[in-house]
Amino acid sequence: MESSYELILQETKERKQRYNDLCLKLFPSKVITLEIGCGHGHFLTSYAQAHPEKVCVGVDFCGQRILRAQKKQNRANLVNLHFVKADATEFLEALPESISINEIFILFSDPWPKTRHHKNRIIQDTFLNLLSAKALCSSKLCFRTDHEEYFNWALNKFKKHPSWQLDNNFVWPFEEETIFQKKMQNYQSLIAFKI
Repeated sequence: MESSYELILQETKERKQRYNDLCLKLFPSKVITLEIGCGHGHFLTSYAQAHPEKVCVGVDFCGQRILRAQKKQNRANLVNLHFVKADATEFLEALPESISINEIFILFSDPWPKTRHHKNRIIQDTFLNLLSAKALCSSKLCFRTDHEEYFNWALNKFKKHPSWQLDNNFVWPFEEETIFQKKMQNYQSLIAFKI
């Protein structure tokens, strides 16, 4: 009889294999634009409409959000847009070597404001390492948040990370208000390039 730990490891392995198979089916040997925490898909749908030459992939762990995003994709009839229900780390770990990332958007991810929860923030050294391993040289990562302390946390992580360099003269590449952005009075943005 398998222990619960072994069962969890097996389920994780099977999920990653499904992500790998899905990627190879939908966009084999391609360069993608990735939005992590895509929510209902407002931003990425507009981005894909404006950039039909790019393969755009949105990842979110909430199934209801992905269903709503897929409805937007279907209504817009966008063949260059895909939404996947997945944990971002598992998705990246499962991404086939034939697929590279050229652009990454992380918009209004959970700031996990309590100190004891900071370990749950998406911007962590290990996650930046994983993104770097999957991204092309000079890929850009666009990050935006309304939480000042989280912004400073992320800024510090990027400043210290050996694979990412902050772009101090950046111009935000595409504006489309997300649901969260509409609710916020102000927010801060940064862009970093893979070096």
